[in-house]
Amino acid sequence: MKRFSTITAAGVVATAAVLAQPSAGMAASAGTAGGTAAGTTAGTAAACSTPWGSTRERAGAMSEAPLTDVRAGRHACFDRLVFDLDGSPVGYRVRYVSSVQQEGSADAVPLRGGAFLRVTLLDPAYDADGEATYDPADERELVQVGSFRTLRQVAWAGSFEGQTTIGVGVRARLPFRAAVLTTATGSKLVVDVAHRW
Repeated sequence: MKRFSTITAAGVVATAAVLAQPSAGMAASAGTAGGTAAGTTAGTAAACSTPWGSTRERAGAMSEAPLTDVRAGRHACFDRLVFDLDGSPVGYRVRYVSSVQQEGSADAVPLRGGAFLRVTLLDPAYDADGEATYDPADERELVQVGSFRTLRQVAWAGSFEGQTTIGVGVRARLPFRAAVLTTATGSKLVVDVAHRW
């Protein structure tokens, strides 16, 4: 099993720089603003080749650090999802599936795209009193990724019995990576999906 990485707040900048590889020319780190730089050269395309794979990524164990936000950003070589949690550490399971099922019911979550990633946080989206800590305005569109190169949709699949699932529609089955960053205020799971093999 892959060992999951945690770092201190002092190391966040250094780890963020590593996670940004091979994309030194990042267009936007979070949110939906920005885009891939115009005039991509052959050198940039070569720099975007990646050793990542498309098989399951997993690490950590169940915890009570609740999900508080979901964000997305576009980089020169990949699209990024960030899952913010109030606490640390965070356990996760990320893998391609034929269909993403709703937590607690097994109903299929409709997703756009040629491939589907199931992102499961081993953390709830509610607090100890059962109050929601993340309550999306639109469960079908947690973040707007319509103009992204790789991501097609990010949808809510529920939070049940201490774990939370997000369905991600992807253009095709492309390489991805996952890592955890721990800061003074909590932790975040970062999932990057490459633009190409």
